[in-house]
Amino acid sequence: MKDRTRARGIALQALYELDITNHPVGTVLQERVSDSDLDDELIHFFRSIVLGVLPIRAELDGFIAEHAPEWPLDQVAVIDRNIIRMALWEFALAENIPLKVAINEAVELAKTYGSDSAPRFVNGVLGALANRQNEITQALQNLHSDGDAIQA
Repeated sequence: MKDRTRARGIALQALYELDITNHPVGTVLQERVSDSDLDDELIHFFRSIVLGVLPIRAELDGFIAEHAPEWPLDQVAVIDRNIIRMALWEFALAENIPLKVAINEAVELAKTYGSDSAPRFVNGVLGALANRQNEITQALQNLHSDGDAIQA
């Protein structure tokens, strides 16, 4: 497994934990880092994903709900929802991550962590969202610039 793919997997685990528990963000980040053998660059990447996604989950979920109307958001598996959130954040706000890479990595995470149907679902939702990449990027950049950040 590639290093950045591994870092994404650890970020997914952290986001999943934060979605289903009331654990403090800083504690979750620290535990995930101490349980891994990520180098400093990958720790930064992991933290960027988690701290990038957390403050804009509601907005990311809004985009997901628009493009998966047959699946009410509360019926989308927590893992799948977080994989899609991560990919949206990556292709809209992360630097130097091409759209195709974000989608491919999300599908790979879905194969590893999701159900049998997760890769197809994740790919379908992200494919639809990719057609609105510029709009999503603009909306999230405007939101992101408003200072909604989580410190850990």
